[in-house]
Amino acid sequence: MTSRRALLRRGSAGVLASAGILAGGKAQSAAAAETEEDVYFGVGCFWHIQHEFVEAERAMLKRGDSQLTSKTGYAGGSAAGEGGRVCYHNRQFLADYGKLGHGEVVGMTLPRDQIVPFTNVYFSLYNPRTKDRVDPMDRGGEYRSLIGLPGGTGHPSYPAMEAAANDAGFKLIPGKGNDPDTLGKQIVFVYDTAKFPFYQAEVYHQYHNDFQSPPYGKAYNDLADLAFDEGRIKSTGCPDRV
Repeated sequence: MTSRRALLRRGSAGVLASAGILAGGKAQSAAAAETEEDVYFGVGCFWHIQHEFVEAERAMLKRGDSQLTSKTGYAGGSAAGEGGRVCYHNRQFLADYGKLGHGEVVGMTLPRDQIVPFTNVYFSLYNPRTKDRVDPMDRGGEYRSLIGLPGGTGHPSYPAMEAAANDAGFKLIPGKGNDPDTLGKQIVFVYDTAKFPFYQAEVYHQYHNDFQSPPYGKAYNDLADLAFDEGRIKSTGCPDRV
């Protein structure tokens, strides 16, 4: 399996070529390139995953700070709480995402022809030896592996994504909602984003340091304030720092 660093270094064109979706040196149709879709990926704690996808947006899509779309959030549950809220664990027991059956994810907006390359990045985030998430100490359905796409397994990119999963040693299966942990199973639940939408996490959880890496630095952490000021992330109505 290609490493995450190699994928980012090669950029989107290299990944597209390795995925077999370049022909004659040209990308897929202009329509596919111009069509942007909201998707999400989850595998363990979302703090680490957000940072890796921010780096992918920068390297593969050449996005600047004000163009980044990767946001931490919750998805895969069959319901939201009062007022449509889905919240992190809190002392008020308000719309707890775990009790509502959701998992931690990172949502983003991608050109359709970049969904498969970003799927390759996603599978590079697993421990290559165990083929499990890098934070196995976190247990429960909140940390399960999941992907959200418009149409779910009916999305046009799904066959190529399924091939990428198989190459990485994983199996994609349709999610039913409120699904269990995937630790040790090498499976990834796939959800239709229309039926299982993305709920943005609290501002506190955006661009946060994690426990897998050294601190990412103030410039990275400050992206949360920039995104909030520019309206790319919003107050969720959950207990938060804003």
